[in-house]
Amino acid sequence: MYSKTEVTQLRQAFWTTFGQYMAPVPSAEGLPTNWINYKTGLKHVYFRMHADGRRASIGIELTHPDAGIRELFYEQFKEVRRWLEEAAGEAWTWEPATHDANGQPTARIYQELAPVNLFNRDDWPRLISFFKPRLVALDEFWSTAQYAFDDLR
Repeated sequence: MYSKTEVTQLRQAFWTTFGQYMAPVPSAEGLPTNWINYKTGLKHVYFRMHADGRRASIGIELTHPDAGIRELFYEQFKEVRRWLEEAAGEAWTWEPATHDANGQPTARIYQELAPVNLFNRDDWPRLISFFKPRLVALDEFWSTAQYAFDDLR
């Protein structure tokens, strides 16, 4: 078991390492990007990465507090599903109604890797190899798909 301080330090060290690894990678539009805190430009639409002692996930989270609006966003993502899967080169898991770690209602479109342990530095190459191509694919997908959401802004 790790102490709370060790967990915080390892988590911070991994995300710092990943951020440094991704820093030279330009966005689909050729611009520098903050990959760790990717900005979609849409309120309540996030690209999120998560890793812990059991698994890692990357995905799109729709967190609008109004269930009807959240469903509209989810339905619009379903309309551009083919673009996402072409960019990623794989099918993703779609959950129209779930809850985030804080118990808030959300919709998710994601990929998961398990078993993998963020707190084991030997797993970091697997984590980076999991996150990098999917994050780049999300960016490539979003560079085109974001315009399908103009009416929902």
